[in-house]
Amino acid sequence: MSSNCIFCKIIAGEIPSVKIYEDELVYAFLDISPINLGHVLVIPKEHHQSSSTVPEATAGRMFRVGSRIGIALKRALDYDAFNLHLADGAAAGQVVMHVHLHVVPRGAEDNFRWNWRQLSYASDAERAEIAEAIRTRLKP
Repeated sequence: MSSNCIFCKIIAGEIPSVKIYEDELVYAFLDISPINLGHVLVIPKEHHQSSSTVPEATAGRMFRVGSRIGIALKRALDYDAFNLHLADGAAAGQVVMHVHLHVVPRGAEDNFRWNWRQLSYASDAERAEIAEAIRTRLKP
């Protein structure tokens, strides 16, 4: 637990939250500034700033619970779909430095866009070179 972390304080019960789910590894609660109503955050109970330090069992549980919550959001609130979103690091948009998975319910007409840009590789050779660089640095 980090004494300065708002999510650690939520897990400890020092800051109130609206709990959706809890088990020995993860805690899920309603986001206080939702993209759409029902937006949930799934967090590991242990403090981790980056997804790279989250134990595999905990990371898997986060995504499994997130998916189950997404399905429940569709059923309970009549949404069409949901996004699972995890930003790792400030440059990726992470604001609270405790790993968290957003479960964002989506409607066909909700007018929310992630604003993804789409680039192109200059050549097949550039794409192959980048793929090889990633593969050689991928740790099991």
